[in-house]
Amino acid sequence: MAKFYTELPPELQTFIEEQKIFFVATAAADGRINLSPKGLTDTFRIVDKNTVLWLNLTGSGNETAAHVLKNNRMTIMFCSFENKPLILRLYGTAKVYHERDEAFQNNKHLFPEIAGTRQIVDMTIESVQTSCGFAVPFMDFKEERKQLNSWAEKQGKERIENYWKEKNTKSIDGLETKIFE
Repeated sequence: MAKFYTELPPELQTFIEEQKIFFVATAAADGRINLSPKGLTDTFRIVDKNTVLWLNLTGSGNETAAHVLKNNRMTIMFCSFENKPLILRLYGTAKVYHERDEAFQNNKHLFPEIAGTRQIVDMTIESVQTSCGFAVPFMDFKEERKQLNSWAEKQGKERIENYWKEKNTKSIDGLETKIFE
């Protein structure tokens, strides 16, 4: 049965720290809803019981940044593929920090240096929900994919920024991401 919390209790913080993947959902008032899987160990931080940060890496789109500018609601979901079944959703509001922002500079030390780092997303948790996860299959973690890091390292900063100009300045619905503002 589902349970709701107003903050992230310690046992759920531990659960998050054990996960290898999370999913982020955002939407502007109109257009497509975005649901993105996020991986790579060490890109998610629990700041306190109502605040989380995650490192947003270069991707084929930049939907989260565009949506947060229009409607800052966000849902983050974790689910257990091993051991005890559990689905955990964090509901709240988000801000996106770019390298030019003071908040980015103040928080980048919380994460390892990863080539292709694009933004830091800051979510204020308003509600936490757990549910059973009985239908989530068992899956064993094998290893992280290395392609994104290898690609970003090979590109270098200048080519990554050119990629952002080409692919990350607008959402698929034409919304600005303000990556270069």
